[in-house]
Order: sequence, then structure tokens, then C-alpha cells
Amino acid sequence: MLSKILIPPKLQLFYRDFKNKQFTLLDVGCGNYSATLTKYWFPKVIYYGLDCQIYNNAPADFALMEKFYEINLKNSDLLGIPEDFFNIIICCHVIEHLPNGLTVIEKLIPKLKRGGRIYFEFPSLRSLSLPSARGTLNFCDDETHVRIYEIAEVVNILLANNIKIIKAGHRRNWPRIMLSPLIIPYQIYSLFRYGRLSSRGLSYVVGFADYVYALRN
Repeated sequence: MLSKILIPPKLQLFYRDFKNKQFTLLDVGCGNYSATLTKYWFPKVIYYGLDCQIYNNAPADFALMEKFYEINLKNSDLLGIPEDFFNIIICCHVIEHLPNGLTVIEKLIPKLKRGGRIYFEFPSLRSLSLPSARGTLNFCDDETHVRIYEIAEVVNILLANNIKIIKAGHRRNWPRIMLSPLIIPYQIYSLFRYGRLSSRGLSYVVGFADYVYALRN
């Protein structure tokens, strides 16, 4: 698995500061075996997961979680989650599924400790002009996407809540981009087999996603 050779982009920005530390992390949208992957890169992490359902997680993933919050963010006040508690909060490809994503951001901020970091990742405005592909490359490939959020919207909510922006912009991962020629045979297979490209390996190249990484003062 490539994600055990190259650190996933959503973990990359805080890896240097936290790789050898014990810290609390809330992963909002914790599907796709994220607990196992996060523990692989951060063995000392105390991992909390939040999702609206059990999605692509095995019993081994839940065994690695300190706690799993099954919460529908469309209508939750998040009162069951402790405040001033987490060193890191990740919210990766979640808000685009919500009509109230900016409200959710405001509700997550108090859960972060002073000095804690928060990371948001979401499809870019540019994704609307990308070609359709198997998986999700164009925003509209995923029928559960309900809204495009722009960097300025997310940044302004954070700034209004005394959150300092560390970095923001188009998500790029140059090691993965450099390896992208290796997926050409797979893309050729996808074209012949399914009549369309696969999104696998292309999102880093074409600028599918934006991100905001910030610090609670």
C-alpha cells in the first residue's frame, strides 16, 4: 500500500512535530481504515474517530480507537465531544457532503486545545472543470457532494474564531506526483475495461482538492 510508503497528505503537515509524541487526535470522517493508517505513522497517537456511519473500517480499526462517535453532522450540536481536548483535528473530505459545513467548522474549533492544530481538506472550485472519472475527479462524480467550499470561506471562519492560519492552498503531494507515471498502465486498463479514466493517482496531479491548516492561539 502506497500510504505505508509515503505519508498521506492529511497527516503530512504535522508529522515532523508529532511523530514521536503522544497526542490526542479527532479524525472527522474516519472511514477507509484511517485509524490503522494513522497509528502506523503515529504509534503514540490517542485516536478518536467521528463519522455518520461505519464506512470501510474493520474491527481492527475500531480496536485502535480510544472512542468512536457515530454522529450525523447535519443536525448534531457535538455536545458529546469534550472541549479544549484535542491536539489535532482532521476534517478531510467531509464538509463538501454537508450544507452546513461552515457551522460544523465553528462547532469543531472549541474541541481543539490551545496550541492545537486543525486541518481541513475539500474539493476545489477547479474540480468542477475536471473530467469525470471512476471514483471522484470532477466534483459532480460523487452524488453525495452538496456544496463547493472555497478557501476564503473556511479561512474567514477560522480567523473570526481566533485561529491562526499556518498554510492554505491547493493540495499537492510532489512525491506522489513524481510517481504518477507508474499508474499509466492502470489508466489504460481502466479506459479499455470501463471506458473512462480512474481518479486513482490523478487528484494530486490535477489539483482536485484545497486545504487549510491552522493553529488555535
